Amino acid sequence: MMSPAMFFDVGPSAGGIAVFASVAFFFVLASVAFFAFKMLRKSVKMAFRLVIVAIILLIAIAGSVTFWWLGSSSPTRPDRPRPTQSR
Repeated sequence: MMSPAMFFDVGPSAGGIAVFASVAFFFVLASVAFFAFKMLRKSVKMAFRLVIVAIILLIAIAGSVTFWWLGSSSPTRPDRPRPTQSR
């Protein structure tokens, strides 16, 4: 007889999801940085605009690396003890 707990034995593979999340996060924040750069064109000096864009891009890179690192690492499961009684 199969126990329903057997289905929870296999760890999920989140490598592809982590890569997708990190790329999507980077592209969203890169587009926000581009939009901020274009919107601040006439009101703020160039150096201040570049600082704002650099901060947004650093957040995007840090978040992407975090998503990729946390999602692609495979957790190790403890070894199961051997059964003491044989059938």
